Amino acid sequence: MSAWGRSCCCCCWLKRAKKRMEKREDVRSILPYLPLVMRSSTLFWPSQVVQAFRDLATGPLHSRVDSGQLLFLAISDLRNSLSLSSSSFPLSPSVSLGYELFFDELMSREESRKWFEEVIPALGNLLLRLPSLLEAHYENSDMVMDGGGDTVRTGLRLLDTQQAGIVFLSQELIAALLGCSLFCLFPDNDRSVKNLPMINFDELFACLYDDYSQKQEDKIRCIIHYFQRISHDMPKGVVSFERKVLPFEANLVHISYPNSDFWSTSVIPLCKFEVHSSGLIEDQSSGAVEVDFANEYLGGGALRRGCVQEEIRFMVSPELIAGMLFLPSMADNEAIEIVGVERFSSYTGYASSFRFSGDYVDKKDIDTHGRRKTKIVAIDALCSPGTRQYRENFILREINKAFCGFLDQSTHQWDHKCENGCSSALLNAAALTSMETSEGKISNHEFRNSQNDYHRIEQENNIGIATGNWGCGAFGGDPELKTIIQWLAASQALRPFMEYYTFGLRALHNLDEVVDWILSQKWTVGELWNMLIEYSKRRSKGETNIGFLRWLLPSVYGHDTEMDLS
Repeated sequence: MSAWGRSCCCCCWLKRAKKRMEKREDVRSILPYLPLVMRSSTLFWPSQVVQAFRDLATGPLHSRVDSGQLLFLAISDLRNSLSLSSSSFPLSPSVSLGYELFFDELMSREESRKWFEEVIPALGNLLLRLPSLLEAHYENSDMVMDGGGDTVRTGLRLLDTQQAGIVFLSQELIAALLGCSLFCLFPDNDRSVKNLPMINFDELFACLYDDYSQKQEDKIRCIIHYFQRISHDMPKGVVSFERKVLPFEANLVHISYPNSDFWSTSVIPLCKFEVHSSGLIEDQSSGAVEVDFANEYLGGGALRRGCVQEEIRFMVSPELIAGMLFLPSMADNEAIEIVGVERFSSYTGYASSFRFSGDYVDKKDIDTHGRRKTKIVAIDALCSPGTRQYRENFILREINKAFCGFLDQSTHQWDHKCENGCSSALLNAAALTSMETSEGKISNHEFRNSQNDYHRIEQENNIGIATGNWGCGAFGGDPELKTIIQWLAASQALRPFMEYYTFGLRALHNLDEVVDWILSQKWTVGELWNMLIEYSKRRSKGETNIGFLRWLLPSVYGHDTEMDLS
């Protein structure tokens, strides 16, 4: 064999060895949070659990599980077989009563019959196959992400804080994982140590019994409807979950965490801005990235009593819940992007008025990786910020959080393609965001020229941002401030447009007029940022108490310029 041939074989062997090692690392990182056991590199259920699932799969005539009370007894037996019933893995005290209340009283007799005769057996069969689904997942866990043939690590693993990466899961595997949540089979003991949200459904049902509300019942109805759908027609697509990070330390490959000087000197033009006084973010039809007004813990109160924007989205698209299994809380320089989830439920209302209103057929197109063309980015705003939200350091935190979410940091572009030669536009954009010239600052001219190609690439994708009153409402943020922050972040991220849903908020009644005026001035990101900082300084000092939009353009609001609309 020639030296070249030996070299090639050696290289292939090293790649295969690296791949095997990465897969073992992936399994080891997530295994403590799975209900399965592992022996000789093989995942499996204990024999008692296998028999219990087989019994459930045969139907209630054999398993005798035909009520909420008996379902929870079966759950308790499964947990005992997995050694989850000790004091280290406690369930919420009222969970058994919650299961009884929903399945034996709130469900109609016909609904209950179909649930126990059709859905529970299907879930029994699905959970029996969880080990083989995971084995198949890890066998195919590296995906080709670009035309150059480069692969990306996509296996299920713990994506820890400051660890940028992506996980691809089939919708079938997600369904099996959510089945484990319904049966409360995930161990809980180490989740808080890793800042992971709870993933079992025990609190969801316990809250129904402890403090009954119609919205809590309807949240569960969304989940139950999802299981009914997948038990009759298992979806075949893929969902990806990506942790996005803006590193605090500058480097030449990743765009790093910008400082105030970066924002104040930016010469990027402001993107188009469309104002919608009615409608919902998830109903937008432009293909934009949809913003999840997230808690730092993904999902927020979805599996407890919460029922505002994030929680509702997790109920109508339950596949989002799967990310709670392996994505710890977000730091200030992180965001989470989820692509491909299917929507299963329709709804009306918000918070206490939330109601499940029936089936939803998701007709979104499919991308080349088998994902629905639904992109959701989770970004967490400051909670109860009060007057500190007007301080520059907190404004910087919010704009960088949004920028992290809105920037297209495709994992294959940054982590893999760059290994074999990034496009100069992407590399220059990263470098100029991270570095200073020998004279101390990057000139506007240099920055504009370096981003021309990058800007054109992103514009051709024509993927904008669909958002609304992020961090307002329950979090207490100033909606006028947050509107401008998100616009600046979307523009700097080179998004071609932003669709903003005001939900009829009075403070934003004249938003479209103010936006039109700003665009007519042809301001850059830096120029609008500087205006925002000037306003915030005056607001912090008590020199003004009116909202930013009225302060900036009082002529739109008439003579009553001192009325505070924020």
